[in-house]
Amino acid sequence: MSRRGNEPLDPIIHSPVRLAILSIVISVESADFKYLKETIDVTDGNLSSHLSKLEGAGLISVEKSFRGKKPHTAFSITPKGRERFAKYVSHLEKIIHFGENQP
Repeated sequence: MSRRGNEPLDPIIHSPVRLAILSIVISVESADFKYLKETIDVTDGNLSSHLSKLEGAGLISVEKSFRGKKPHTAFSITPKGRERFAKYVSHLEKIIHFGENQP
């Protein structure tokens, strides 16, 4: 971290919706689309766009299946996602502590 504490936060994670998605999937084995949509309170398109960014970055994995005749999509955090999320949280903690030590 720089002397002034202004190193940028991970832009893939820093979006409020993507941060919410990762905060949920890191604490559960997997979360389905409907659960994420209702919990975060976003539109299908908005959620889908953010999930695509996270998947493209390798931070989440997607499992598509069927429940009866209905499609079911579930999302899980990847090892890379866990590592990047932990680094993001650590960076936030450093920023907080940096600010606490300022006059």
